[in-house]
Amino acid sequence: MKGYLRNDGRKGLRNLVLVTYLVECAHHVAEQIARSHADEAVHVIGFGGCAPNAYAGKMLGRLCTHPNVGGVILVSLGCENMDGHRLLDLIRQSGRPAELVIIQESGGTLASIRRGTECLDRMLHAMRTAGQVEMTLADLTVGTVCGGSDATSGFTANPAVGLAFDKLIDRGARCIFEEPGELIGCEHLLKLRGANPAIGQALFDSIRKADRYYKRMGHDSFSAGNAVGGLTTIEEKSSGSYSKSGSKPVSGLLYPGDIPVDKGLYFMDVVPDGEPKWGFPNVNDNAEITEMIACGCQAILYTSGRGSVAGSAVAPVLKICGNPLTSKNLADDIDVNAGRIISDGASIAEISEEIIAKLMALGEGRPSRSEVLGHREFHLGYKYFEYAESCHLNQPAHHA
Repeated sequence: MKGYLRNDGRKGLRNLVLVTYLVECAHHVAEQIARSHADEAVHVIGFGGCAPNAYAGKMLGRLCTHPNVGGVILVSLGCENMDGHRLLDLIRQSGRPAELVIIQESGGTLASIRRGTECLDRMLHAMRTAGQVEMTLADLTVGTVCGGSDATSGFTANPAVGLAFDKLIDRGARCIFEEPGELIGCEHLLKLRGANPAIGQALFDSIRKADRYYKRMGHDSFSAGNAVGGLTTIEEKSSGSYSKSGSKPVSGLLYPGDIPVDKGLYFMDVVPDGEPKWGFPNVNDNAEITEMIACGCQAILYTSGRGSVAGSAVAPVLKICGNPLTSKNLADDIDVNAGRIISDGASIAEISEEIIAKLMALGEGRPSRSEVLGHREFHLGYKYFEYAESCHLNQPAHHA
């Protein structure tokens, strides 16, 4: 495997430029700047809100200094609350080239697009000579999410990812699973897997928080598509989702943007703190993928039974499908057909090895299916987390 070494010692599977809008009014200009180099590794991300939000600021900071990112162009309207100058300094301090285009100071739409395009030309020219270094699985942080689960997911794709996680951790990687709202009913199991009692209790509490949140807001994570796909209860769905975590002790609980500092298994809590007031914790699967990437994941394992075609900006997504019929129907979009466990008698161990091989192929320059098809979905909204109170749970847990 080959990667791109960053100043903080992390290595990226990709070397791309982010064009980042800091308010929705700057979104169009950012898109036009990126479109000038549509065939190159230039991704658009951003935050649409005008009101201040510490979570969004932290997320953009983490994404713009992600190991897969080699340079950033920030696009500001000029009167939003997001502090573009502070973000610019943060990116430059990380050793990456960065520029800030302020539309209100640059002469409007056309002038800002011209200036941003000139910046992008220079940045890409400089990055084309970037060298690569050797990379191993121990350099990876890998996340997993699930979307469009059906009755096959819990005994094909999800446990195959769980076993892949076990093997990756044994080889020094950091692995992150998520979504407390899809683990309701599994809180007692998670509590037992905490690497220490404090972590175990925090895991338990995070699931109970999600349960209260969903009930207060009048919704849950069980969709009509899940039912059509053969799932019957939230508990059944939770059991399948739980199997993505494998069998290792959970070394820590993360909030979006917390970066694990040691190898092991980590849980990401995506449900806002405090009294429920934010609507859905995440309005779509790509919101969770974005949060995973903000935790440092260089790649995402996305399991599905019903099927998904989504990819992501910033990090490649490998789609692992548990249903053989869906895998056949969406063949152009699926990286790993875990449905072969059903159709061909493949073992979970075989599929887990195929998943790891696909991860390693990303480090050999091979694109995921979503990358081939040009998928660069992105979503970032408002949330609130008490990050300071989670810090003690974001430390490495030393255990045998």
